[in-house]
Amino acid sequence: MAISDTIDFISYLNPSNGSIGGSHLFSTPSLKCYMVLTEVETKVISSMCFLFGPLTLLENALVLGVITATAMLRQRPSYLFIGSLALADVCASCFFTTSFLSFHLFHHRDGRTAYLFQLGGVTMAFTASVGSLLLTALDRYLCIYQASSYKVLLTRRRALLGLLALWSTTIIISFLPLMGWTCATNFNPPCSRLFPYINKSYLIFWTSFILVVLALILGAYALILWKAHRHVASMSRLQGTTVKGQARMRMDIRLARTFGLILLILIVCWFPVLCFMLADVSVRLTDPQKRVFAFCSVLCLANSSVNPLLYALRCRELRIALLQLLGGLKCQKSMENSSPGLHSGEDNSYTAFSEGDGPVTASTQVNSVSIRVDMPYMNAGK
Repeated sequence: MAISDTIDFISYLNPSNGSIGGSHLFSTPSLKCYMVLTEVETKVISSMCFLFGPLTLLENALVLGVITATAMLRQRPSYLFIGSLALADVCASCFFTTSFLSFHLFHHRDGRTAYLFQLGGVTMAFTASVGSLLLTALDRYLCIYQASSYKVLLTRRRALLGLLALWSTTIIISFLPLMGWTCATNFNPPCSRLFPYINKSYLIFWTSFILVVLALILGAYALILWKAHRHVASMSRLQGTTVKGQARMRMDIRLARTFGLILLILIVCWFPVLCFMLADVSVRLTDPQKRVFAFCSVLCLANSSVNPLLYALRCRELRIALLQLLGGLKCQKSMENSSPGLHSGEDNSYTAFSEGDGPVTASTQVNSVSIRVDMPYMNAGK
């Protein structure tokens, strides 16, 4: 047994460190070895949590509110997946921020059950977030590769069943430690150096699951980019003009930048954390490595704050719906301040400008499939 493990175990057995018989005696002394952040590091990471936490909550709550308040968006499978992503990121902002600050900043030492419940909430939020990203990627893949039969293959009912399966699986996987899949050594020695009470086999299972999901996301977007490149190339050959060739080059660059940004953010935010988790299974992590892991874990929260900008607010229809809601609130406020005899204009048609799309009337009914990553080719056939 390592010296530090022996010290932790002795402090655990010391009655002066906790109350006899309660979970406080079981958990409090042993959790000290997980509180490795220095005072400066605690302030820096806590500041990041205070920044990304409320920002993530507000952004995703706004997306959820717009989708919930707009009947047209609620009927589209693509926006149901985006709504699921926003809901997961709202949960991530709440669970991760409160549990991280409670443990590392305020040094609250909850009992075994309370800690596993909090960790299960964090795991559920991030697992559902990555799962929703996979559903969104598969949705866009179907829109490109099965454009003619997309609306038949992916109905609203099937989308809801997919979300039900996703969240059910996520909840079960996330709370497996609370159900009993925990460390059996009672900190003698600790199973995981990153998470108290967590069995290494569960850590391998969850990390492998997330890696598979991320690989599927990367593969789906790579196929979409390849298909889009082929489509733009074929259209350019049909047109056969220099102007179209230049437009094709601009389109390829635009698509590469869009998907490159999505993939870069996924890799930067998730790869370091998953690497540390895999390393925790095979080697003994030092305190400096644990501190780096604490910083990297905040990047997962940062990913949740970026998701609304990448997947929701880039969609033209959602932006139009947001402007309609804001215009409706403004109109209602002006009506309240005006005289009762004035008529409330029911024609909410106005012009909204979206990036790269030109002017779009908000009252226009868009009948095409709306799975956009700021690309005009999404309705193209095979």
